[in-house]
Amino acid sequence: MSEKAVAGASVVQRPAVETDADDVASALAAGLRDFHLVDARSPAACAAAHLPGAISLPHRLIGEKAVGRLPAGLLLVYCWGPGCNAATKAAARLAALSWSVKEMLGGFEYWVREGRPLEGADAGSARYAPDLSGLIGLPREAARDSAEPSTHEPPHTG
Repeated sequence: MSEKAVAGASVVQRPAVETDADDVASALAAGLRDFHLVDARSPAACAAAHLPGAISLPHRLIGEKAVGRLPAGLLLVYCWGPGCNAATKAAARLAALSWSVKEMLGGFEYWVREGRPLEGADAGSARYAPDLSGLIGLPREAARDSAEPSTHEPPHTG
């Protein structure tokens, strides 16, 4: 197989194993919760703040015994953000244990930066304030006036 064919196959397959914070938020807003969120960060980080309804399962603890408490269905795994690979490790371990899994790109960082809701002991603190710099997404006026259709797909399967 040529290098171009390998690269093309990789790109085509990525949506089957990846989603992002915006897709997850859109699915939740539309009531399409046919997945379960898994927080692969430390228990302390998850307790402080996590995505709504997320299950704490640090990637280092994933094994046959630990996954016994997980609900059946698609698991969307996230960690701190682009500089963290705990979600990648968790997704690989869960897939090896025959779970249907996707990694949420951007992780907790981009969920917070986009101003999405949080749960947890510190969820309302200024530490988790949305990014108002304009670097994440379009400014509200531009987004409202944009004529381009969304290219985001919900993270669910089927």
